Amino acid sequence: MTADLRRSGEDVRRSSEEVRRSVEAVWRIESARIIASLARLVRDVGLAEEIASDAFVLALEQWPSDGVPDNPGAWLMATARHRAVDHLRRQTRYHSKLDLLAASSSNVEVFTDTVDERLDDPIGDDRLRLIFIACHPVLPTPARVALTLRMLGGLATDEIARAFLVPETTVAQRIVRAKRALSGQPFELPAPAELPDRLSSVLEVLYLIFNEGYSATAGSDWVRPALCGDALRLGRLLAALMPATAEVHGLVALMELQASRFGARVAPDGSPILLPDQDRRRWDRLLIRRGLAALDLAQSLGGGLYTLQAAIAAGHARASSSSDTDWALMASLYAALAEIWPSPIVELNRAVAVGMASGPAAGLAIVDAVALPAYPHFHAVRGDLLERLGRLDEARSAFATAASLTRNEREKQLFLRRATPTVE
Repeated sequence: MTADLRRSGEDVRRSSEEVRRSVEAVWRIESARIIASLARLVRDVGLAEEIASDAFVLALEQWPSDGVPDNPGAWLMATARHRAVDHLRRQTRYHSKLDLLAASSSNVEVFTDTVDERLDDPIGDDRLRLIFIACHPVLPTPARVALTLRMLGGLATDEIARAFLVPETTVAQRIVRAKRALSGQPFELPAPAELPDRLSSVLEVLYLIFNEGYSATAGSDWVRPALCGDALRLGRLLAALMPATAEVHGLVALMELQASRFGARVAPDGSPILLPDQDRRRWDRLLIRRGLAALDLAQSLGGGLYTLQAAIAAGHARASSSSDTDWALMASLYAALAEIWPSPIVELNRAVAVGMASGPAAGLAIVDAVALPAYPHFHAVRGDLLERLGRLDEARSAFATAASLTRNEREKQLFLRRATPTVE
């Protein structure tokens, strides 16, 4: 009897843990769509996130006993919508309107239709609309990007902090202040004349979402293709919205070309495959063609920092192997990028290209001038260049440091392998 009870308790705990993981997975996939839909209804991004969170808490309470629904996303959306409508009904202004309209059922139907239109607007994309709302001029640019990444990208605060290379507490404060500042702002897509002013932040948001998917901050997966797919889909929508804007097409080109490598970036066991070792026959030729076409369009319209990065990605896409890559051209493109977008990350990438074009010593000189001691890839690039110079002990030490800094398990294993002496 005691053993049976113990097994029963273990089964319940196991079931609850499985449900919790299911809810977390659905939150990662569905939260952006649910929050964006609710925000259009309640006109408050902070409140929308609270209502969505309430729905997920309810799922944690009900799903262990009722079971995970066949369509968990639809269940959560319906639950969140009901709660949002209940909130509207509790508002004082709504009650006053309801008193005035109580004698006319047709008028009540008009109000209901209005709510339905807010919930099921067939025009545009709620997430794209919310990105522009979150990039409101009342917010400083870092706050716009942090809020949108949190609300639309499904990124956790620490993931955003990694993208910005700032402390996690800083990002948390930005998000709280941004929500407070946006309270009461009109929840409408900006007028066409206002779109360019918000575009740089919108593009940065999509860029960072894609990058987080391309190289995950933490966890057991090196890549998160769903994030990349979401950023790419929104980028394509943005290109349709602003077809004459060069940098929109430049960013789309960059994402298409980078996404083309997914089939070759991860081994069957989930371990990373670095660019020089990838089987380029597995790169997606359709995405490459789309990316090159978007790049041509961006360059014809002028281009900028995203177009330059797309040109770098195109250099890889056009080469049949790493050794066939025009590394001198790559180095010059990174130098041009550094002129318009000075960044230690750009310098680090330029060091890789220079190291391939002019030798590892030239690349190492650039790396040693970059100050990124807390960034794992700084030490990984340095380790690779040191290894090519034959300075093996220093290289292994650099890879060990990189392994200690990364929170992605796949990446950590890769760095530790490079840090371990080869047994002859």
